[in-house]
Amino acid sequence: MSATFVLGQTILVKGVVKDAGNGQTLPYVNIQVKGASSGTTTDQEGKYTLKLAAGDSVIRFTYIGYMAFEKAVGKEASQMIHVKMHVDTAMLKEVTVKGKAGYRNRDNPAVELIRQVIAHKDQNRVDNQDFAQYEQYEKMSFAMSNLSDRFKNRPVLKNYGFLFEQQDSAVLAGKNMLPAYMQEKLLQVYIRKDPAAKKQWIKADRRAQFDPKFVDNDGLALYFNRMYADINIYDNDIFVATNMLLSPVAATAPAFYKFFIRDTLKTHDPWLIELGFVPRNSTDMLFEGRLFVTLDGNYAVQNAFLTVSKNINLNFIRQLEARIGFEKGEDNKYYPAKTTLSMEFAFGEKGAGLLGQRTITLKNYQTGRPMADSVYRGPPEQAIEDTLPNQGEEYWGQVRHIPLERTEQNIYRNIDTLQTIRSFRTTMDIATVFLAGFKNLGKVEIGPVNTFYSFNPVEGLRLRFGGRTTPEFNKRIYFETYAAYGFNDQRWKYFVSGTYSLNNKSVYHFPFNYMRLSHQHDTKIPGQQLEFVQEDNFLLSFKWGDNNTWLYNDISKFEYVREYQNRLSFKLGFTHWVQSPAGNLRYTQTDLTNDRQLNISTLRNSEVNFELRYAPHEKFYQGKIYRTPLVNKYPVFTFRYNAGIRNVLDSENAYHSFTGNIIKRFYLSQFGYADFTTEGGFILGNNIPFPLLTIHRANQTYAYQLNSYNMMNFLEFVSDHYASLDVQYYMNGFLFNKIPLLKKLKLREVFSFKALYGGLRDENNPAYTPGLYDFPIDSHGGASTFALGSTPYMEASVGVANIFKLLRVDLVRRFNYLDNPGAPQWGVRVKFRLDF
Repeated sequence: MSATFVLGQTILVKGVVKDAGNGQTLPYVNIQVKGASSGTTTDQEGKYTLKLAAGDSVIRFTYIGYMAFEKAVGKEASQMIHVKMHVDTAMLKEVTVKGKAGYRNRDNPAVELIRQVIAHKDQNRVDNQDFAQYEQYEKMSFAMSNLSDRFKNRPVLKNYGFLFEQQDSAVLAGKNMLPAYMQEKLLQVYIRKDPAAKKQWIKADRRAQFDPKFVDNDGLALYFNRMYADINIYDNDIFVATNMLLSPVAATAPAFYKFFIRDTLKTHDPWLIELGFVPRNSTDMLFEGRLFVTLDGNYAVQNAFLTVSKNINLNFIRQLEARIGFEKGEDNKYYPAKTTLSMEFAFGEKGAGLLGQRTITLKNYQTGRPMADSVYRGPPEQAIEDTLPNQGEEYWGQVRHIPLERTEQNIYRNIDTLQTIRSFRTTMDIATVFLAGFKNLGKVEIGPVNTFYSFNPVEGLRLRFGGRTTPEFNKRIYFETYAAYGFNDQRWKYFVSGTYSLNNKSVYHFPFNYMRLSHQHDTKIPGQQLEFVQEDNFLLSFKWGDNNTWLYNDISKFEYVREYQNRLSFKLGFTHWVQSPAGNLRYTQTDLTNDRQLNISTLRNSEVNFELRYAPHEKFYQGKIYRTPLVNKYPVFTFRYNAGIRNVLDSENAYHSFTGNIIKRFYLSQFGYADFTTEGGFILGNNIPFPLLTIHRANQTYAYQLNSYNMMNFLEFVSDHYASLDVQYYMNGFLFNKIPLLKKLKLREVFSFKALYGGLRDENNPAYTPGLYDFPIDSHGGASTFALGSTPYMEASVGVANIFKLLRVDLVRRFNYLDNPGAPQWGVRVKFRLDF
């Protein structure tokens, strides 16, 4: 029986305040006893405790950005009152409208306050300490969201009813959820200021594993963590999905945000100022939300709530919320305590979606305690091997910082059960064929399917069939092969390779450490180099202009590939290459003595190859064929050296070829981002035939290729020294989003510029040195291959991206060398590109 109050007695009320829409707890909600001066606020977890006199009957909950809520108090001496507060959408709109008329930075106390936060942010960063360490717990979960009862009760899902168990309507706002993924990680983090270092030692790691036949589990985890990257409010830019958004406490924030003092929380020690902020232009890629700033002279952010307007040009993201909480340490500094980032992805405002949430909690802070240098060495994140086996639920129940939600408690078991259901495995198998191009048959897999059929001028109709072994055949030994037949040239082509892993891992598993022997007999277009796609892909069969210059290649290759955890890698190899011209291509030498041309049937060449690559902090998703990098802000350096060896396997040429390449992405906040690629090369040697010189990457397909010159003909330019620049600038709708019609279509602007400066020394130019291979001629007998002159080759494009959220279409202009035969001035190119 519950106790009732008596005269003079106090009533104790406890509870949790949450957002009615998404179930997230609300920190620092003002709670007042109506008609009295007593009150309190919720803590960082949205919890509160309030004592009031027995005669008081109503408590009032207020929170900036939410509608006020009042609740009558019962007569019990101790009671629980949980509250759900609804967002006041009119408030943010009102702030924006009012700000247009009279908002200014000058003499604005809100702006003066945010400038104090900016001025003090370095001293408030945890990495400003000489030494710091703490324990970090991470939880990443994904679930299909907003599922209707009709979907849940479909006959096709009758075997999947167990997935809908443990639904918690209070947490999920009454929506059906289908848990799909879960990962937990426990780390010990060490930070050193000078020299700067941050090392995360993994104490435990647990995730829902999918069958590796279908999914790269490591790559999937990296991709999710990239999408849901760590949020540091004190950084100038904050990574969200694939975009960088300007932080509200960036140095330039007052120029792009409007700030408003919303409230003063005097019940907190120290006092807090609630600072609301919205973008000056609601269509820019910026945040809106609120900050709680301490009034203790440190001007530290004690709590932050970030979201985005639906007016900005984000793809597929139906909802985005980030909550960042700080706690005061023993030194009276505020350190990050809990960060929650939630994003719901969907094709529209209604219907099913995918809800992902990453929660990070930090505790056991220690500052000023130096550690041995060995603690900070190695890759930024490294496992403590002897602790990783502790993956059971009993272990995690002891070490996790926060309990799992009800919907999360059975994810590990459910994913294991799911993969035993035949219909699910069939669905995954079909999806893998369409997305990755391979059909798994156990010990072997067949593919890629998009190369089974293609066509070109030399081979005509080309049919190809191939496959490779899987780890089920052998974990350390891999074989790959294909056979192809051209109905026009009536010739067979083939490829065979064998790979041996030296680290007892798959050859497709980071870090690589393997040896490979291969031999290929096939066709190739000189100068065509593709990334992330096979050269005989059906879609690349369609080309413009004259593209009848081909090669028959016999390439025998040995490679040793080694990668290190710090993302330094190298390749060492030997290549023997026998090439024969095909189509309209002819290898000829001019005999000046007899005034005639000699036809050369084959060119034999032997090379030693070396490549060194450094990609700091690089992460990637490993597909069935290609590893897809997840681009970050760090540059990628590549150096290549190839040495031609005369008189080895009938090789006739000696030379040294050096190439250097640097790729760097620059994030420009709401102005988008730009990718810069610079490359240079030099070939040391004399009397080198043009097929062994640098044949610049050309593209005569209708697909826009990032690493090729899209208005250059195949085999149009060769060089023995060159330098190039490639700029791709993605504005992410900064301009289009201010035009009403284009704003609704969520189109995005993209610009590119490519320049190539190069040349050919006289000793490698057949026009000046007799006995060299003559430059090719076209079908009309005219010159078709040239050396670059004193003017660099240049092309640029203006494009519209995000068409149907998938397509980029560019109008490309070539600026010079237009007198070359078949040189186009304008062209339209298309590229598939998926961005958020």
